[in-house]
Amino acid sequence: MGGPDQYAQRHLDAEAPYYLASGNEVTIFEQAHQRKLAVMLKGPTGCGKTRFVEHMAWKLGRPLVTVPCHEDLTASDLIGRFLIRNDDTVWQDGPLTRAVREGAICYLDEVVEARQDTIVVLHSLTDYRRFLPVDKTGETLTAAPGFQLVISYNPGYQRMMKDLKPSTRQRFVAMDLDFPSEEHEAQIVHRESGADPATAHALVALAGRLRGLRDHGLAEVPSTRLLVATASLIAGGIPAREACYAAVVSPLSDDATLVDAMRDIVDATFV
Repeated sequence: MGGPDQYAQRHLDAEAPYYLASGNEVTIFEQAHQRKLAVMLKGPTGCGKTRFVEHMAWKLGRPLVTVPCHEDLTASDLIGRFLIRNDDTVWQDGPLTRAVREGAICYLDEVVEARQDTIVVLHSLTDYRRFLPVDKTGETLTAAPGFQLVISYNPGYQRMMKDLKPSTRQRFVAMDLDFPSEEHEAQIVHRESGADPATAHALVALAGRLRGLRDHGLAEVPSTRLLVATASLIAGGIPAREACYAAVVSPLSDDATLVDAMRDIVDATFV
């Protein structure tokens, strides 16, 4: 079980994290932040949800605390716990508590993976009260100006045991994100990897064909993140087909039939 120090806290960088908007998501997020509304981001793995939050934290001038959620995440992991140090007992804030105190944006990635009793502690921060009870210290913290709660999840992985309750969902402004358009995705791949534009466009075309295999047994389709990794290998001198086998095909499936089908599509794309 990890302690609070494992969670990433990111402050303002000199340069904005690169993000290419595909709709009005920036404006909606800005308005939600201004009106102290919590935000829920829905979209497939690797479509840019985390990068979007990083970009918005920079744009809004707020520190960002990111928590990758998992099934062992407890309320204490978020709020904090007493620790033994030098024969003394001291309190250490968890990432959620730090964000509340500092007026940071707290981003809970893949929140449906967390236990339901952990998610419940968020409720008082998602309405007009905007406070966090810290039972172990007897404190009730009012969120500092600028605090915002943001959660994300991949609807494609929803299961009955891994969904948010309606009472939780209705506390958030929901934004549906998806893979960018072909032109935008090619721009992102080129910008993030350093590969030439022609390679970026070819990889995006390949991804489009592979994403069509979702209805043929492919559980996870290639993400923009995978395309950037592949393009980076190509830019580093790895032959295109070999890079695609290693960074796209192999991570997506171990099923021999699917792998053969994907390799055929790679070979047809990079003749």
